[in-house]
Amino acid sequence: MSSDPVISVRGLVKRFDGVAVLSGVDLEVRPGETMVIMGGSGSGKSTLLRCLVGSHRIDEGTISLFGDDVSRLDEAGLNTVRKKFGILFQSGALFNSMTIAENVALPLTEHTDLPREIIDIQVKIKLELVGLREHADKYPAQISGGMKKRAGLARALSLDPTLLFYDEPSAGLDPVTSAEIDRLIVDLTKKLGVTSVVVTHEMDSAFTIADRMAMLDKGRMLKVETREHFDALRSTPIDEAERLSRDDRLIRQFLRGDAEGPITERRALTNYEEDLLGELHANTTPRAPSIEATRTV
Repeated sequence: MSSDPVISVRGLVKRFDGVAVLSGVDLEVRPGETMVIMGGSGSGKSTLLRCLVGSHRIDEGTISLFGDDVSRLDEAGLNTVRKKFGILFQSGALFNSMTIAENVALPLTEHTDLPREIIDIQVKIKLELVGLREHADKYPAQISGGMKKRAGLARALSLDPTLLFYDEPSAGLDPVTSAEIDRLIVDLTKKLGVTSVVVTHEMDSAFTIADRMAMLDKGRMLKVETREHFDALRSTPIDEAERLSRDDRLIRQFLRGDAEGPITERRALTNYEEDLLGELHANTTPRAPSIEATRTV
């Protein structure tokens, strides 16, 4: 297997309405590893995922997938690269009017010239990998949330990708089902040798599946390190934590889910400052009402 990174991100900047949501992000994902991208709400992890798959055009920097600079490709070029990876969406994103088997078959019917009997065999193989072969003829409304995730994963595998993206694979699942999805991700990585990028804020899941982990905060990439490194940081005693850098203390608070620390201190301070300064600098002109009257008295 090549030692060249499957994904290489350099100096990535993404802005919305002039505001940088990602600020100079660097990231490399190696062949065959599971990279977990984590961060709190608004940290930019979902935006990063959308940039990686080509849903968002970036403002600065480069994104390379399989050696191709996707930030410079047109839509046709992007579609060629997209056939090399699969995506498990947070909701599963199944078509409700199709059976599970038809959902899994869709990429094969759209992007290959395989005969119907070969597609049917491929669908059964993919459904067997995720433990859903006996449910092939059911519709999404007839299966549970965890089964929808597994069906979405089978569809993501339909074109035999070498790279898989997972968007919050454990979101909305009970602990047992979440653990089953985690085990499935690990098993598929070992059996198929795929490279996986998992966006999540579920720490139990992250530490179960990750080889390496990346921590985003307010659009900055704070750290990319091994699971063991983050586990040691999470386990740092409180008396030793005071000697850590501010970024490491922030990461430690996030990993542990502590109620006190740099994240909550910053949040409280920022909100208070914004409220005060907003009033000081507000225009003295009375604000227009949010709802205009439709009649006069």
